[in-house]
Amino acid sequence: MMMVVGVLRAEPVVEEWPHFLGPHMNATTKEGPLLEKWAETGLPVLWEEETGEGYACPILAEGRLYYFHRVGGKETLECRRPETGEVVWSYAYPVEYEDRYGFSPGPRTSAVVDEGRVYVAGVTAELHCVTADKGELVWKKDLAKEYAVPQYFFGYGPTPVVAGERIIVNVGGKGNADGSGVCVAAFDKKTGKVLWTVEDQWGASYASPVVTKIRGKMCALVLAAGESKPPHGGLLTIDVESGEVYDRFLWRADKYESVLASSPLVLDEKRVFISECYELGGVLLEFDEARKSKPVWKQREFGMHFMMPIVKDGHLFGFAGRNPPDTEFKCVNLADGELAWTKDYRWEKEGHIEGLFRASLLQAGERYFALGEDGIFVELRLSPKGPEVVQRTRLFTAQQAWTLPSLHKGLLYVVQNSPDSEARTRPRMICYDLRVK
Repeated sequence: MMMVVGVLRAEPVVEEWPHFLGPHMNATTKEGPLLEKWAETGLPVLWEEETGEGYACPILAEGRLYYFHRVGGKETLECRRPETGEVVWSYAYPVEYEDRYGFSPGPRTSAVVDEGRVYVAGVTAELHCVTADKGELVWKKDLAKEYAVPQYFFGYGPTPVVAGERIIVNVGGKGNADGSGVCVAAFDKKTGKVLWTVEDQWGASYASPVVTKIRGKMCALVLAAGESKPPHGGLLTIDVESGEVYDRFLWRADKYESVLASSPLVLDEKRVFISECYELGGVLLEFDEARKSKPVWKQREFGMHFMMPIVKDGHLFGFAGRNPPDTEFKCVNLADGELAWTKDYRWEKEGHIEGLFRASLLQAGERYFALGEDGIFVELRLSPKGPEVVQRTRLFTAQQAWTLPSLHKGLLYVVQNSPDSEARTRPRMICYDLRVK
């Protein structure tokens, strides 16, 4: 006789969110289970707090929440309690910066947490290391002063990355007569001591370095591209321990006002995807045993502006395009780079068009979410045959929602980077409760 046994619910999976791209540096987390069905009124709010200016992602690590923004004339790192938003401590320093294109004067980077320390790199290229428990200064560096880092188009932008005992920074210095300088540097994460530097004419991009193993060696993948005439930049593959440059792959649009802002996506030890949205699109690189890269395929129609594409079922999924009018949700085959489908996610509401546009994708377990750049949040079902909206809601009506949400212990942290044009709320951080009760 067969005995029917009740199915036990799987144990919850929890991962910290120590970097703005998440625990795996690719906009994915294994977190779950999460709330299955949203109410008609939208996601349940646990708390919300007004914020200053900037585009940083909330960071969750070591039992705390860290948020980096500009409050008044100071760049400010705050430590908060994740479940209440209460400020535990703050560390601030004065900053003078005005964006030449009229965007936020706040930081473009997010905090990085590692072994009891928090690292932040501000919009004027000041790098600070403070203690995670009290916010006390450990060391700091004025990169602009030490390495002649210019302001660039939108200020300083790449978030540093920790690799072992090192913190690796796309410095973007221009101190030499030929326009070159210290492009990348590794500092001792405990003291700030310089461990190695890489000089190059390529500057600091708005993509953040990623550390991974390439053909058996831990490497820093740095998309470097500053402001230059003629424009130049691309992917540097650097040995984490020694600073040796294994590979230098040129990938930059031939347009002066072009940037690289989408971080490298690591597929495995020999394949990396990089992209830009101005001219070239995306390219899949394969590394040989000597860690030299060659293109497997190029796809002009699959270039990300700043979001991280998601991998599923042998395909890449991403919101490709430069500006809202020309951005579409697309899928390409990883084997050959051929477009599988294109979806224009726009809806008409009360006489005007709304949509996801340059959305950010977030994968949690086997579920996929997207935050549109003006506040629409959706759950998607992804397939090489086409996408499907499972459910959607509007969180707010505010442009420049360009920050990837973070997820930890079933709580979703979303930043409204600019004022809400309908609710008239100021920029804020909102904590949504997606825990399964």
